[in-house]
Amino acid sequence: MTRHFLVVGVAVAALSLAACGQKSVETKGAATPAEQAATPDANPAATVPTLADETKADVFATKLADGNMFEIEAAKLAASRSTNPSVKKFAMMMETAHKKSSDGLKSAVSASGATINLPTMLSKDMQDELDDLSKADPKDFDKEYADAMVDAHQSALNLLQRYAQDGDTPALKTFAAETAPTVQEHLNMAEGLKKGFDTGEDVAKARQ
Repeated sequence: MTRHFLVVGVAVAALSLAACGQKSVETKGAATPAEQAATPDANPAATVPTLADETKADVFATKLADGNMFEIEAAKLAASRSTNPSVKKFAMMMETAHKKSSDGLKSAVSASGATINLPTMLSKDMQDELDDLSKADPKDFDKEYADAMVDAHQSALNLLQRYAQDGDTPALKTFAAETAPTVQEHLNMAEGLKKGFDTGEDVAKARQ
């Protein structure tokens, strides 16, 4: 009899261990949302570049160069399409300023010793924006250009300030810190231009 109870006891223990093992496997297989977010393979969004990437020299320099090229091409477009003196004056200033910024960036990259191949053509996103601007209705062009300039300068300012604070290359950090105040001035000017169109003031001046 005693032997019978021992056999039953061993069988029950074995079944219990098997059940625990199965439960453990089932629990491990059901990852929680927090675990999924912490696992790159389970989270496709983890492969999307984050703001932290902009503190890396190559990402920073490439994005700034792209922005400078867009500003220059947009300025040329405004010079040929706009009939508003304020817009044409601003565009001329932007073309000169961003050519200078482009040259300064090239010098900073050279001084940094980093191997960075700056783009010579607009990225697809920037080219799409330029194409949209070129297709704008003549009567809406000035306002759309002003809107684009506010967005472009705000993005550039954010990029410069972030890199000046957390960038990984001293020469480029210095360049970013020295360039940011000028971009802030241009942003203020662009916002003033945009406000004029939003309120209709610049349109009225252009018609006088």
